[in-house]
Amino acid sequence: MSNPESFIEEVTEEVRRDRLFALFRKYGWIAVLGVALIVGGAAVTEWRKASNRAAAQAFGDAVMVALEQGTAPERRAALAAVPASADRAAILNLMLASDPTDDRAGTLAALDKVASDATLPASYRDLAVLRRVVLSGADMALADRRAALDPIAAPGRPFRPLALEQLAYLLVEAGDTAGAIAALQALSQDQEAPSGLRQRATQMIVALGGQAATG
Repeated sequence: MSNPESFIEEVTEEVRRDRLFALFRKYGWIAVLGVALIVGGAAVTEWRKASNRAAAQAFGDAVMVALEQGTAPERRAALAAVPASADRAAILNLMLASDPTDDRAGTLAALDKVASDATLPASYRDLAVLRRVVLSGADMALADRRAALDPIAAPGRPFRPLALEQLAYLLVEAGDTAGAIAALQALSQDQEAPSGLRQRATQMIVALGGQAATG
């Protein structure tokens, strides 16, 4: 009986092997495709990283070349010619807005581009609005400046302390000295504010005739 049983086992094993080979021929491409996708995905990821690094380096090099131009108009023209989109375009516009004395119109226009671009992170837009309010000064209605600054002064916003400082100055401009001193006293104790800003708030309180906050 042992020989027939051995024969049957061998036949059964052959059948199993034939079925396995048949299944592999039929479905083995799925495993191969899976491996190819994994390897290909890793390659694409590395290519994207390398491309991003190369693009960032090219952008930085172009900006450095632009900043090395001899005159302010030449620097502005060179910066404006640097190819950029999204965050890099915002950075360029903020850099173009750094020369309000010689090019006020261009500065405000560059800030407006950043402030109105809803695709950019809030930090870029807040900075542009804050900068525009400061540069506009009395050319912009006090109520409009307050309306622009109020959202930036909300808790959690990155430039909240700077917006609070500007709002305090608007109180001074409006003739509300007591309100400005109270706002500056709170700001001088605000641990989210940089030390330089807190010191500046304390100096302004004294200049307005108030008492520096203690705590």
